[in-house]
Amino acid sequence: MKEIKYVKSLLLLLWALGLSQISIAQAGQNPDYTMVVEGFDWGPMVNKVIIGLDSPTKNVNMADYTVVAERSHPCAVIPLEFAKGPRTVVYAYVSDNKGKKVESGTFITLVLYVAPNSQISSALQYSQKAECRGNQWVDYKLTVLNTKTNQIWNKKKDRIMPIGDDFDLSGKFEYESGKSLTYAEFVPKKSAAKAPLIIWLHGGGEGGTDPSIALMGNKAFNYASPDIQKYFGGAYVLVPQTPGAWMQDKDGKMQSGNGEDAYNVGLMALIKNYVNTHPGIDKKRIYIGGCSNGGYMSLKLLLKEPSYFAAAYISALAYQSQYISDAQINSIKNMPIWFIQSKDDKVTDPVKTAIPVYERLKKAGAKNLHFSFYDHVIDLSGMFGGENYHFNGHWSWIYSHANQAHTEFDGSEVLLNGKPTTVMEWLAAQAKK
Repeated sequence: MKEIKYVKSLLLLLWALGLSQISIAQAGQNPDYTMVVEGFDWGPMVNKVIIGLDSPTKNVNMADYTVVAERSHPCAVIPLEFAKGPRTVVYAYVSDNKGKKVESGTFITLVLYVAPNSQISSALQYSQKAECRGNQWVDYKLTVLNTKTNQIWNKKKDRIMPIGDDFDLSGKFEYESGKSLTYAEFVPKKSAAKAPLIIWLHGGGEGGTDPSIALMGNKAFNYASPDIQKYFGGAYVLVPQTPGAWMQDKDGKMQSGNGEDAYNVGLMALIKNYVNTHPGIDKKRIYIGGCSNGGYMSLKLLLKEPSYFAAAYISALAYQSQYISDAQINSIKNMPIWFIQSKDDKVTDPVKTAIPVYERLKKAGAKNLHFSFYDHVIDLSGMFGGENYHFNGHWSWIYSHANQAHTEFDGSEVLLNGKPTTVMEWLAAQAKK
C-alpha cells in the first residue's frame, strides 16, 4: 500500500510540473491561493503561499505539500531553467487569509525557500529588449499539492506585498501636455505635528509606468517600515517613476551630467505639486535620495535648486564629477549629504563620481558631509555567507534601504550629537533653518 501511495503522489507531482498528461480527480472545493511577494535586499521574491481548507485545523505538516512555480512574460525572455520548477517548503503554519499565524483556522501558509541565487523565486525578470527594457513583473503561477489528500490549489486569488501594500500606487502627474510621471506614495498616520517627506528616486532598471516596480524592484518600500519611520515620528514617502531613465536626454541617449536630461524639470514640478497639495508635509524637512540613475537625478535637483531640500542621501552616484563646476560645488557645500558606494562598483565608477564630488565638497568647506565607502556589498542578513557573500558591487543602495550605513570615508563611525548614528537616524535630524 505504501508503494502505491508513493507512486500516486509522484504521478501527481509530475502532472503539476507539466511532465505528464495523467487525469487526476481533484479533492476539495477551494483551489484558490494567495501569493505573498516580499522585498529582500536583492529584490522581490515569492516567499509564501496561503491556501484555504474545507474545514478548520490546528495542525499542519509541511512534508504533506509540494509546490511548483511557473514564470512567464509576453516580452521578457525567461531562461527555460527559471521558467518552471519546484519550490522548497521550509515551514508551514495555520493562519488567517492574510498569512497571520493563528491557533486554529481554515487557511495554511507555506513558507518557501528564497535566496539571492534562486531565480525561480523571483517575482521580476530583467529584460534587455528595447520594447520592455528593465525589470518586469512576471506572470507567476503556483501549483500546490497535498500529497495525502490529493487536493490541488492552482488558481491565484490575490497578491500580498508586505509594506508595499501600504503605498498608494495610483499617482500620476502630467508636467507637460502628453507627458507624465507616475509615482507611489505613503502617507503616515495623522498627527498634530507636520511630518517630513522622504523622496526616493529609482535606478535605471525600474523605469516605466508601474510605480510598484520602482517601489519593489529594490527595497525602497522599507522607508515606510516601522523601524525607519520611528526616527522621523512618521514621514511621507514619495517614489516617483520615469517612463525611461532619469539620465536620458530628449533623444533617449544616456548622459552622465555632460548634457541635459529630459526629466528633471518635470520631476521637480511633481515634487513641488505633491508638497503643495499635502499640507501635512513639513517644508523644512524634505529629503531627496536615490541610487545610480536616481543618484544622478538627486544630485541634479540639488544643483538646480539647492535651497529646496533639507538633506540628501545618495547611493551609487552616476553623476560624473568632471561635469560639475566649482560654482555648483559651492552652491551645495552647506547641504547635508550622505554618499554610499562600494569600491567594486563597475557600473558607476566611484573614482569618476562620488569620490571626487566628496573631496571637492570637503575642500569647499562642507561640514555636514558623510561617505560610507565599502569594499564590497555584503549579505547583511548573515544567512548566505555574511561578509563572505558579495552582491553586485553596484548595489550599494542595500545599505541605505536597510539603514545599515553608519561609517565615514575613513571607516570611523558617523556621529550625531557625539553618538554613533545610521543614515536614516541622521537624515531625520536634518532640517532647514
